[in-house]
Amino acid sequence: MFGSSKLRLDKDLLAKVRRYADLAGYSSPEEFITHLIEKELATLEDADSEEEIKKRLKGVGYIS
Repeated sequence: MFGSSKLRLDKDLLAKVRRYADLAGYSSPEEFITHLIEKELATLEDADSEEEIKKRLKGVGYIS
């Protein structure tokens, strides 16, 4: 799903991902993670400027 890239998650976070992916009916944790990332990126793509993107990322705690 992620091509040649590898993504490492803390075991507790991975357990949550597996649980919620299963509860939501996703075919795999990878599919669930991909959907979450696509959804978050879509919210950034409609930003009008780089400054707005930075503001949104600060708002959700991605950057300080």
